[in-house]
Amino acid sequence: MHPSAHTDTFTRDSLPATNDWPVLTFTLPELNYPARLNCVSELLDRHIENGNGSRTALRSPEDSWTYEELQEKVNRIANLLVKRMGIVPGNRVLMRFPNCMLYAACYLAVMKCGGVAVPTMPLLRRKELDTIIETARIEHAICDARLTAELPVEKLKYNVASDELGKMMHEACADFDALQTASDDVALIAFTSGTTGKPKGVLHFHCDVMSMCHTFCKYVLRPTPDDVFIGSPPLAFTFALGGLLAFPLYAGASTVLIENAMPVELAKAVEQSGATVCSTAPTAYKVMLANDLADKMSSLRIAVSAGEHLPEPVYSEWLERTGIQMIDGIGATELIHIFLSMTGEADKPGSTGRPVPGYEVRIVDAALNELPAGKEGMLAVRGPTGCKYLADDRQTDYVRGGWNLTGDVFRRDEDGCFWYVARGDDMIISSGYNISGPEVEGALLGHPGVAECAVVAAPDTERGNIAKAFIVLATGIEASESLTKELQAFVKNNIAPYKYPRAIEYVAELPKTQTGKIQRYALRRHD
Repeated sequence: MHPSAHTDTFTRDSLPATNDWPVLTFTLPELNYPARLNCVSELLDRHIENGNGSRTALRSPEDSWTYEELQEKVNRIANLLVKRMGIVPGNRVLMRFPNCMLYAACYLAVMKCGGVAVPTMPLLRRKELDTIIETARIEHAICDARLTAELPVEKLKYNVASDELGKMMHEACADFDALQTASDDVALIAFTSGTTGKPKGVLHFHCDVMSMCHTFCKYVLRPTPDDVFIGSPPLAFTFALGGLLAFPLYAGASTVLIENAMPVELAKAVEQSGATVCSTAPTAYKVMLANDLADKMSSLRIAVSAGEHLPEPVYSEWLERTGIQMIDGIGATELIHIFLSMTGEADKPGSTGRPVPGYEVRIVDAALNELPAGKEGMLAVRGPTGCKYLADDRQTDYVRGGWNLTGDVFRRDEDGCFWYVARGDDMIISSGYNISGPEVEGALLGHPGVAECAVVAAPDTERGNIAKAFIVLATGIEASESLTKELQAFVKNNIAPYKYPRAIEYVAELPKTQTGKIQRYALRRHD
């Protein structure tokens, strides 16, 4: 590792032992970063230096900032962090905002002055924030004034609310030179979304932030300065850090940040803003289609789907209604962004595409032996980014033999395309048969009466487990025994009959994370 610029060395000291790291590979020339690198210099300051400061960087329904205006605000906040809040390089700064332009500026300011950004979800409660503060040893926080009630201020040395921050910014200097951090200094701690239980803190370097720009963004999205990005994921998650902040800034493009990004509102915002690149979860696209909102998406050229598996019926209906080949990708907080993806050109419907340039992906067995085409096994990944948990024994569960094991079951076909089977814990073994919960979900979603669904294993005295479906019905459809039989028959007619859901429960909504991922573990617990 390079000599650190951090005075507070907690994050570097808390990295896993090097023999527990995944092998990091830098197979593209742009991934060979210099020893000193601050990602904000590349994402923001570079554009002003190149004479593009007058271009629009951030937009909201009420306002917009050029690159020069964004840089000025970032510099003022960075000066406040250092001179008023006493931040020294390496200090962690908790941030608590809905998606908004001020949040983006604070995020960039923390990293620019050498702090470590710790973005958190707006709906987290005191107990959850307590855990993050204690785990990451945080003493400083910036919080939206509307969200201060749950912030455990007694555990912090200094915190500032957004309204106070706004007043203080006017008094701060507008000049600030980015700290010359090491490329492998920690820039942020991303806490996982909790789809599989207790969240984990993942340490990401300044070079990791740039790596997602130089892989998925550069080679799959291929944005231009004229693109307008929009999406639903909260900036607390790395899916949004890429899709709503780093990628548009990398390209010199603009991004639209909206606080209410539920599917209907997101579709309206796409229409109003003329957005060209949208990132959201498969469920959101399904809701847009169900509400006949496809016509509002006519400005889009790219629709990115990630966060969970994209069912083939949703992909096909979206293509039919919009003419856009949706880009389905799989990423992980542990790898910062998408590493396996469709490209939007000549994709195989239902597949998750091929490895993003810069990444190597294999299907392996329990002994990490690579499996041939057609065989189902664990997804193993390595590339320029990888899992580095903060003080967590689960590091050696995720990283084995130098590979990141994401917990997903996939197969690869003869053409090199990868096909999602299930999360490892979503495989249902019933009377000796292996049943993929997502495959059953895809079949159910082909029925017009099903708005959303999740399929999990339910205990059964005769079969060990059975496939049980939790279903949210489409508007105007009522639950009944006859509907249950109809849905079961529908599945039998579309996939192998033994895979049909032997139990169906109708629910008003499915438990989800803030990013829209279905929390299947909560449904298994429910049963």
